[in-house]
Amino acid sequence: MLKNVRLEMLADTPMAYVESLDAARRQTDAQWQQRAAAMCGEGSVTLVADGGGDDPRLTGLMRVVLKHPQEPGAATRAMLISVYVAPEHRGLGLADELLNEACRVAGESLAADRLELGVHEDNARAQAFYSRHGFRPTGASRPYPQDPSKLELVMERLL
Repeated sequence: MLKNVRLEMLADTPMAYVESLDAARRQTDAQWQQRAAAMCGEGSVTLVADGGGDDPRLTGLMRVVLKHPQEPGAATRAMLISVYVAPEHRGLGLADELLNEACRVAGESLAADRLELGVHEDNARAQAFYSRHGFRPTGASRPYPQDPSKLELVMERLL
């Protein structure tokens, strides 16, 4: 299921993810199994929404991963990754609910002080969404993996 969902995510909104659809398609079944296992590992929480009732289809996903501090005494940070809401569920508040829960989980379950994420520099819609939810640009950026001539802007929210 993870493979199908990830391929759907990459086909729908390629600018939102650090891997390309072609790279994901080249993954072996063993690699997909390793990725699925990592989603349940220590310091990682994956939030999943489904259609409910008789509809087990995944409608939304957010993953929070604890980042280990670079220096002793540094703030504990978590990173928000793999954010996705299926097209037919957009605009209904599901992204808001998942993000609120991701922030709660990062603070309470992972004991993070901050939640960080990367947003493609050209993705104004995502930047506005996260800003509405208390995320602020840190001023940091990194080359976007699929196109190093573009930047991934770092945003964070204090928890």
